[in-house]
Amino acid sequence: MLQQTQVGTVIPYYERFLARFPDVESLARASLDEVLREWAGLGYYSRARNLHRAAKAVCERHGGNFPRARTALEDLPGLGRSTAAAVAVFAFGAREAILDGNVKRVLARHFAVGGFPGEKAVQDKLWLLAESLLPARSVAVYTQALMDLGATLCTRGSPACGRCPLASSCTALARSRVAAYPAPRPRKALPRRSVAMLLMVRGGEVLLEKRPPTGVWGGLWSLPEMPVEGAVAAHAAERLGCEIAEPTALEPLRHTFTHFALEIRPWRCEVLAARLRAAQPATIWLDIEEAMRAAVPAPVKKLLGRIGGRK
Repeated sequence: MLQQTQVGTVIPYYERFLARFPDVESLARASLDEVLREWAGLGYYSRARNLHRAAKAVCERHGGNFPRARTALEDLPGLGRSTAAAVAVFAFGAREAILDGNVKRVLARHFAVGGFPGEKAVQDKLWLLAESLLPARSVAVYTQALMDLGATLCTRGSPACGRCPLASSCTALARSRVAAYPAPRPRKALPRRSVAMLLMVRGGEVLLEKRPPTGVWGGLWSLPEMPVEGAVAAHAAERLGCEIAEPTALEPLRHTFTHFALEIRPWRCEVLAARLRAAQPATIWLDIEEAMRAAVPAPVKKLLGRIGGRK
């Protein structure tokens, strides 16, 4: 959960997730729908799918016991080198270097490592530094201290250099260029995409569609989609098997992903008659309040809130 998400956001999700899945066996036995429902709102849903796959792998390949070596941990879905090393260090006392976002920032400033850390050459240099600095013992204490230093003092926006225990040896501070390290991600104009979403309302129920297992919002329930220039009534009839009243355009909603910006143009469609179609994808009619509690993406939950009487 802490990959790409801050601690303050993660804590309530983490607590609910552990209450629902207290051990690896319960997580492995759960359906992907159950896992995604508990994850809904955290974003980057491939993490939840990988977590579920990893739990199954631990139970099926390792008898429910986590492998202890970093290299073996890296074979589990969703665990890269740094995450696998962190598990090995904190759970099993291994002597491994990690390189999360906070550690990258501390090392880049302390040694004035130029360039964007996401670039391979820069990342390789930071890995060499991280490994060279590992102490002979108390690696877990050292690793936690390094992470906490980046999270609390050597922060991205307002570093507290005056309180930093490494201030006297920090190269970036000595050069009065702390803000220059690490270099930001090269700016690119985000591509823009548009899609129409249909809020198919039948009494107090709404129609949800299961998204493909991979890709954006993979495996989640969502609203039926169509091209923005298409005819809503015709799409509802031909694609969803629903006869609708005159559709109502709702206020557009914008949502930004890492790699593109999405404009959602929602339509409220009162369903007059619905028939099942053999070629229809996985669909379900749910009470609107129940739909808001399902494994749906955050923008879809906002749209459901509009028709459910919430802002």
